[in-house]
Amino acid sequence: MQTIIPTERLDQGRKVADTCVHFGFCTSVCPTYVLDHEENDSPRGRIALIKDMLARGGKPTAATVMHVDRCLSCLSCVTTCAASVDYRTLVDTAREYIEQSGVRPFHERVKRKALSYVMTHPRLLGVAIRASRVTGGVGARLPGILGTLARLSGARAIGAFAVRGQDLAAPAGSRKTGKVALLDGCVQSVMGGEINAAARRLLGRMGIEVVDNGLAGRCCGALDLHLGHRDTAQRHAAKLVDAWHALLEKGEIEAVLVTTSGCGSVIRHYRELFQDDPLRRERAARVEAACVDITQFLNTRVQELQFARLSARVAYHDSCSLKHGQKITREPREVLEHAGFVVADIAENHLCCGSAGTYNILQPEIAERLGQRKAGNIEATRPDVIAAGNMGCLVQISMYTDIPVAHTVQLLDWAAGGPPPRGMETFTPPAHTPACTESPPPRDAASAAPETSDLLW
Repeated sequence: MQTIIPTERLDQGRKVADTCVHFGFCTSVCPTYVLDHEENDSPRGRIALIKDMLARGGKPTAATVMHVDRCLSCLSCVTTCAASVDYRTLVDTAREYIEQSGVRPFHERVKRKALSYVMTHPRLLGVAIRASRVTGGVGARLPGILGTLARLSGARAIGAFAVRGQDLAAPAGSRKTGKVALLDGCVQSVMGGEINAAARRLLGRMGIEVVDNGLAGRCCGALDLHLGHRDTAQRHAAKLVDAWHALLEKGEIEAVLVTTSGCGSVIRHYRELFQDDPLRRERAARVEAACVDITQFLNTRVQELQFARLSARVAYHDSCSLKHGQKITREPREVLEHAGFVVADIAENHLCCGSAGTYNILQPEIAERLGQRKAGNIEATRPDVIAAGNMGCLVQISMYTDIPVAHTVQLLDWAAGGPPPRGMETFTPPAHTPACTESPPPRDAASAAPETSDLLW
């Protein structure tokens, strides 16, 4: 085996692995370890396997590949680690090493490449989703990725996020108050068009102009990076970095707003992605500084919007890429509460729902167990609607509960005069508005248990 990973990055990976002192705090917050208590499916166990792989060189063992593949990259361990181990960098390096080793069977390599190509090219993804819908129940029974995509196309959240037929664009504000770039996302541009539309309506009411610059549907590189395809991730990211940097340099935008938190988590580490490219690393630093999750942006300017007091009870799910990847937990809750929603926190909110990009496609059994666990914790709060800052999480959760789901910006748009999220059309504000800290009625263990259902995203 011959790897083309620069020696400097391999040495960096080895140094990171050496910083683990085996305290073990990470095990209690790792979703895969919590499920089965398998040491090699904990961050501590994976670090030991990766450390051995990088020290020995050559092809990784089957056990190393399996346990690294089972990592969700949720980064809950990073939030908890007392030694500040840079696990994110380490696991991405390990995945790149594994992919370059050629250890995977040919059909596995083709499957993973095809998956990343389809999902990062909106036109192809649209064709795949439409084809899977045509097959209906037959497609859902197919094995592997085809069956997974067919079941995914039937997730209730897909319908909830579809663009509405009528023109619901909000009138522009009476005066221009700023210009921003808005990342549509490759997958979200196909499967979550209403999320992007809601964001634009909100910004329009504030007088914020969205500068498109031909970037609609562009991939940020996150999906390929987490699959170990670093070169492909760099090619995707370079297009965004160059375009956004040019807009920032010319003063044509003040910020890059992101509604897809998985993308935001990677964009905020673009300098590391381009550490071997000094020019783009410099540009990436400017882009990183300008990248803002949309709830952060709205929370600083929330007084510019008029909200109806809808008082719907919202179970807010912390997507891992926001909570652990970007350390954003306060702003989404604050802006929802300012808009009049009653925000309910969810038990085990540090645990991943099982979406994790392509994880629920490549690791469906583990993803399903995590999805059921998350849905059960959510249902225990008795919410009217479930909200999150990441479309993938909501699609995953919607496979295991009948409670309506909505992206945070959809709820804010609704409260500001936009259309209700699908499933909330008949919602009537309660006569008595409970305090945000009010507990829901108690539930017995049987009624709180989630039902088993098909996989998904």
